[in-house]
Amino acid sequence: MLKIEDLHVAVDGAEILKGLTLEVPAGEVHAIMGPNGSGKSTLSHTIAGRDAYEVLSGGVTLDGDNLLALDPNERAAKGLFLSFQHPIEIPGVQTMNFIRTAMNAQRKARSEEEISAADFLKSIRAKAKLVGLNDAKIKRPFNVGFSGGEKKRMEMLQLVMFEPRFAIMDETDSGLDIDALKMVGDVVNELRDPSRGFLVITHYQRLLDYIKPDAVHVLADGRIVKSGGPELAAELERSGYDQFIEAA
Repeated sequence: MLKIEDLHVAVDGAEILKGLTLEVPAGEVHAIMGPNGSGKSTLSHTIAGRDAYEVLSGGVTLDGDNLLALDPNERAAKGLFLSFQHPIEIPGVQTMNFIRTAMNAQRKARSEEEISAADFLKSIRAKAKLVGLNDAKIKRPFNVGFSGGEKKRMEMLQLVMFEPRFAIMDETDSGLDIDALKMVGDVVNELRDPSRGFLVITHYQRLLDYIKPDAVHVLADGRIVKSGGPELAAELERSGYDQFIEAA
């Protein structure tokens, strides 16, 4: 599924990722935890193909395809999804038009038929209810006037609509209340299957109470310094990151 080998990445000339190696097999959910500045968001943006993240060396593949050789839209068409830490607003662009256009662009790139207007409308209304968004919300311009929690619900709506092969969730739990955290957990658990993978990036264990990961990795100073099972998240909650920062 997702394989990262000895990845070195710089931002504005400063090396942030310093030989990161990680593999997430199909059917598994892996969590990355770490202190501020450890490289968590740099990792997610690099995998997704965001500008300004300079890959110095190393590789990233999804199902054997070299992601680093693809544009962001091509990576999305391969089935890669990124849930943003701070979702943006797009004034003047209606939410349903935005999501349907994105879905059909991906389908076209995969030589699949476009989704019809009727099928799309039926699907998005049902899935909007799943994430706690009503018809009025999905008829508005994309994320405009939404609270932070509503923007995260919109991220989850896109996740269930696109049904990607591999989803990266970059601190999706930031600013969420208990009900919204449970909703995110329900969405991920609903989509878990043997052919799909997840990489959940978070500071805290609270999201992992709803999404039980198959593995937890500690990222410090640009590299993975410890890996373990779900119990590692509980250890981090008790003892903090200091010991791992020192080790890095």
